[in-house]
Amino acid sequence: MAATRELLTSLRAARQLRRVRSHYAAGALLWAAAAVWTGWLNPGSRQMWICTLLLTLFTALLATAIHQLRHLPSTTRPTHHAAPRRAAAPRQANV
Repeated sequence: MAATRELLTSLRAARQLRRVRSHYAAGALLWAAAAVWTGWLNPGSRQMWICTLLLTLFTALLATAIHQLRHLPSTTRPTHHAAPRRAAAPRQANV
C-alpha cells in the first residue's frame, strides 16, 4: 500500500512540476523582454531594476523546478490507454 501511495505522490509531483515549469519559463521570457525594453528606453531606471529582479526570481524558480523534476524517483508505471470508441464489428461467417 505504501509503495502505491509513494508512486502516486511522485506522479502527481512530476505532473505539477511540469505544469509549473512552463509557467516559470513564460514568466522568465516575459520579464527578460520587459527588462530589455525598459533598459533600452530608460537605462538604469527603477523599473529596469525591478524587471531584472523579477527575471532573476523567475529564472531561479525555473531552475529549481527543473532540478526537482530531474531528481524525482523514476517511475515505470504503464500508461493507461482508453478503450476504442466504436465497438468492433461482428464477424460474419462465409458460407
